[in-house]
Amino acid sequence: MNFDLSDEQRLLRDTVREFARAEIAPVAGELDRTKSFPYEIVQQLGGLGLMGIPFPQEYGGGGADTLSYVLAVEELARIDSSVCITMAAHTSLGTMPIYLWGTAEQKDEWLPRLCSGERLASFGLTEPEAGSDAGNVHTRAALSGGEWTVNGAKQFITNAGTDISGCVTITAVTGERDGRKEISNVIVPTGTPGYEIGEAYRKMGWNASDTRPLAFDDCKVPEDALLGRRGEGFKNFLHILDGGRIGVAAMGVGLAQGALDEAISYAKERRAFGQPISKFQSIQAKIADLSAQIEAARLLTWRAAIEKDEKKSFTLTAAQAKLITGRLAVRATEEAVQIHGGYGYIEEYPVCRFYRDAKILTIGEGTDEVQQMVIARQLGC
Repeated sequence: MNFDLSDEQRLLRDTVREFARAEIAPVAGELDRTKSFPYEIVQQLGGLGLMGIPFPQEYGGGGADTLSYVLAVEELARIDSSVCITMAAHTSLGTMPIYLWGTAEQKDEWLPRLCSGERLASFGLTEPEAGSDAGNVHTRAALSGGEWTVNGAKQFITNAGTDISGCVTITAVTGERDGRKEISNVIVPTGTPGYEIGEAYRKMGWNASDTRPLAFDDCKVPEDALLGRRGEGFKNFLHILDGGRIGVAAMGVGLAQGALDEAISYAKERRAFGQPISKFQSIQAKIADLSAQIEAARLLTWRAAIEKDEKKSFTLTAAQAKLITGRLAVRATEEAVQIHGGYGYIEEYPVCRFYRDAKILTIGEGTDEVQQMVIARQLGC
């Protein structure tokens, strides 16, 4: 497997890196403090073509591969996870189902606006009783008179409550097959009567991203709002989660790298006992270990992306990458805070925000325990 980047991939990586450092880094702390959604930054990301990287150019996308997308996610997470998850959830979770299973009419209606960043897409799977047990869906959609009537609730949904939210793709029970729930996908546009968007959650981290509960009360959408074949919703969304885990793994790599960057910079400047603390063996050991672990995690994540692009089975690699990068992000940010000492506990320094942002990476897109279950099953256990 070749891990050498093409000229186009290097250019994309460097462009995102420069943009993140110049435009996001100066405002990330304030956006986090005020819990403000980064509308201006999302508009700029759209202008750079970063809200539709893996989608065809005919729809306004970048026409790039999964590895290119991973590189962009890494660079954004290296600076700010709130901006990164806004872009990643929109791409991997919200827009991808429409691209993969949408009709020609659905693609023409939604993809140009989503790829440009004019509108954001959301992904509605999780419910109060359907988290890790994703098949325990209670939301229902009943077809009658050419309309689906949706009733139920979703929670922990990213991007649904912004002023530029366009639609949410949800799982809903549409009947029964062989005594089991028939689960399908339905597109619900923002503003549809009966589609109620709840108040934003108060969160530990990702404070500048939008995360809310959703409710559907006799919410009616046309029959052609069905996304993909009826009854294949659960299978399709599991496929989406596999791909989404590659994006979340890239976030873990980027966040860990950003924490290491900050730790190295601080250790070179902070002096104790007459020399920079970077000269102390205990600090060097922390930095060396993190550097090696981040590079190993990066290559595993890239491997998952390449397997996806080569249309190979990537479920195992994506779960492995997601498992180790989430844990690594938690450890890397904790060590970065430790290297900063008391200043690491002060919001003035980015590592404090990084530390709060890291924990969700062991939970979202399937908890660590779910990843372990997926890995074990893929290994035949």
